[in-house]
Amino acid sequence: MAKRVHQVWKGNNIFFLCGRLIFGPDAKSLLVTLLLIIAPVVIFCIFVARHLRHQFSSYNAGYAIIVAAIVFTIHVLVLLFLTSSRDPGIVPRNSHPPEEDIHYDNSASVEVGGRQTPSLQFPRTKEVMVNGLPVRVKYCDTCMLYRPPRCSHCSICNNCVERFDHHCPWVGQCIGMRNYRYFFCFVSSAALLCIYVFSISAFYVKVLMDDHKGTVWKAMKESPASVILMGYCFISLWFVGGLTGFHLYLISTNQTTYENFRYRADNRINVYNRGCLNNFFEVFCTKVKPSKNNFRALVQEESQRPPMPTSRDNAEPEETGDDRRMKVEDDLDIGGDLLKISQRHNIEDIEADIRSRGSDVPHHNLSEVDSVLGSNRRPPAVRLETTRRTSRGQSGNWEIGNEGSFVTPKEAFQ
Repeated sequence: MAKRVHQVWKGNNIFFLCGRLIFGPDAKSLLVTLLLIIAPVVIFCIFVARHLRHQFSSYNAGYAIIVAAIVFTIHVLVLLFLTSSRDPGIVPRNSHPPEEDIHYDNSASVEVGGRQTPSLQFPRTKEVMVNGLPVRVKYCDTCMLYRPPRCSHCSICNNCVERFDHHCPWVGQCIGMRNYRYFFCFVSSAALLCIYVFSISAFYVKVLMDDHKGTVWKAMKESPASVILMGYCFISLWFVGGLTGFHLYLISTNQTTYENFRYRADNRINVYNRGCLNNFFEVFCTKVKPSKNNFRALVQEESQRPPMPTSRDNAEPEETGDDRRMKVEDDLDIGGDLLKISQRHNIEDIEADIRSRGSDVPHHNLSEVDSVLGSNRRPPAVRLETTRRTSRGQSGNWEIGNEGSFVTPKEAFQ
């Protein structure tokens, strides 16, 4: 049975509903985030907003405080869901390296099967033009592709993500091109929710002070939940409020968190900055691009790839195993013959020994030996020299003259 893409996905993502929802590998952290959002709102509605229902006489406006808190919380949770459960802009990885960028480096060859094979090399970077300026993009060994501009490989999700901003553990997902808008709205909405809960809690403390005509300390003792909520929202506002302000700066200058932290000290020209208004328009008013991955599609079997061209295309055909084995045996026979030759005392014994082998020695081996030894029918003198190490660690030469006489190493040096 054919499998679907999400079943054979090589990244570290977690899928739900047959690939309709995609989360990061740390999706369990969403439970903590949900608890930090829902628990304070529940406490607020029970211990603060409930007592303010009849505080406003006209049209029971006090109920609007509870409704606004619930609606605002649902809005924040929807943005959290849209941020964490959608494809952030994952670039589909290749099943093989791009062939058009392959070249062979003969200087860095690798020995395979006794032969020097040139190693495959990829340019680690390429230059592309963005807004008329060159931008260097890098090759990703994991995804086997050249990353598009502003793309980076997330080590947690093990994916290349377009316009990679960062991996947020609070939402359990990478923040990239397709979910950055929802991430910013989630953070800013959470900051507004903190301000709302803090303000209403402080208002309730003021109401208690007026009703009992006491000091602020007595009012705080009457409603400790308000004090806890005010402290919690104050601390949280430093986090989500500061994050909102930081991303407002990034949007206005068309940067990502990754680019800001990595290239801040390089003083590079920001080729993506199109002006403050255009930058905000690009983030909030442009259509979100569709995902490049269909996680529910059936996996297609790849067709057989043609062999890659090599620098040995014009070389002679490769020998088969039997041919190589015969060649090795022939070479060993020649070596054994030469060893016996070095132990003979005259040329007649040498020739007689070789002729006595008959068909055991291939014809081309006899011709090779004859070319070394020579014969009485050949006038030119041939010298065969081999080197051996004596018991004293010295080397001597065995020489065979054209007269057929045997010369010892000692005589050869005289």
